[in-house]
Amino acid sequence: MSIHINIAERVERAVAYFNEGYNCAQSVFLAYADVYLIDEEFAKKLSAPFGGGVGRMREMCGATTAMFMLMGLKYPVNNPNDREAKTINYDAVQRLAKEFKDSFGTINCGELLRLPVPEKDNPTPSERTAEYYAKRPCARFVAKAAEIVGKELMK
Repeated sequence: MSIHINIAERVERAVAYFNEGYNCAQSVFLAYADVYLIDEEFAKKLSAPFGGGVGRMREMCGATTAMFMLMGLKYPVNNPNDREAKTINYDAVQRLAKEFKDSFGTINCGELLRLPVPEKDNPTPSERTAEYYAKRPCARFVAKAAEIVGKELMK
């Protein structure tokens, strides 16, 4: 089923969520949650743990995890024995990951941020200040993930 989405508007929405203080995963997921009739408060709760490279462990970029959660909605796997559905879902995830990697070289949060010292053991999020936004490229990652997933959702 093909749907129409104004991708530019969704990208703006995702970046606006990020600039309001939502994490990278929440920002991308919230920008598209309504497409699948997901309540905004539920979407915030569901996607919150994936920020900061999943629980601020600086592993997989939260913006990409949001893309992948949305692929679970677009290409659901309702039966654990449905190999065809799993193949379709995994293929979409791999294509989206590749497109993100082609743009930034990796889907790893720590590598994207070029952090000198891993912050894995510190669960406290960074304070969102003007300095934070000036030095963190995360809004670019959020924008790109929102663009990539929007194109796939329209297929």
